[in-house]
Amino acid sequence: MAYWSPNSKLPLLLMSLAAMMLGALGFLAWQHFFPVSAASGWSYSVYLDNLPHVSALARDRQGVLYVSQELSQGRGILFKREDDGRLSAVLNGLSKPDGLASFGDGVAVTQEGGEQPVLWLHGGKVDTLFRGVNLEGIVGDGRHLYAIEDRPGDGRLLRFDSRTGEVSVLRDGLLESEGVAVCPDGQLYYAEKGRNWVKRFKPGGGDEIVMDRLKAPGFVLCDEEGLWVTEDLTHRARLLLLDKSGKTLIILKGLRSGQTILPLASGHFLVAEQGRGRVLEVWRSAD
Repeated sequence: MAYWSPNSKLPLLLMSLAAMMLGALGFLAWQHFFPVSAASGWSYSVYLDNLPHVSALARDRQGVLYVSQELSQGRGILFKREDDGRLSAVLNGLSKPDGLASFGDGVAVTQEGGEQPVLWLHGGKVDTLFRGVNLEGIVGDGRHLYAIEDRPGDGRLLRFDSRTGEVSVLRDGLLESEGVAVCPDGQLYYAEKGRNWVKRFKPGGGDEIVMDRLKAPGFVLCDEEGLWVTEDLTHRARLLLLDKSGKTLIILKGLRSGQTILPLASGHFLVAEQGRGRVLEVWRSAD
């Protein structure tokens, strides 16, 4: 039988393991509570709170704000913000509603939960526009809707023609694609989260990488200032701007699972932060 000896190395080993575990737990706690910080010249505040699984944001032609709760298996909900600030459910039974876009006199909503229809909520009714598999980001240019699929290497970038009802596959073989954006000049961009880059679509092929070495890029938005990107990381995600000069600026850091960026005015946005169940208001506070 072996007896413990005062000179045994076991207590020292156990103490070292305990220190390592405490250090790891401390690091995870620091990651979890790491606060959001804004770049110089920018500010933010909490616009909406207590919204678990918040994902997509959009405003219709009348300026009404819509917010999605990205729950799966028919538990997802689309909310409308009332004049008094309350959120009321306007569409239930969704499967991971993850993309919203103003469309016609209403909003179009995608669903990431498998093969699902893109729905159009307008005039108090709901119509089906087209179908896809694990559809996430969606954006419109007036006539067309562009939507992208979050799939493991076989995702597609789709274009829906509202006049003819035709759906075209613009790109396939995409890896975990989540975001798509149309610029004021008509240029089209999309993000592949699985490859950590954003590309500019070229109709003839040979799409150009405009941002790479990102950290799980999800949503993209294009406006007169440049290309905006949120990162869908659980901890320390960022809101980025690729400006017109080609410089990448970090506007916010410390986000948890950044999602939709919704412009309100020039230099003024809403940003969904899914990891903290809230929506932030972000604005330029100084030039």
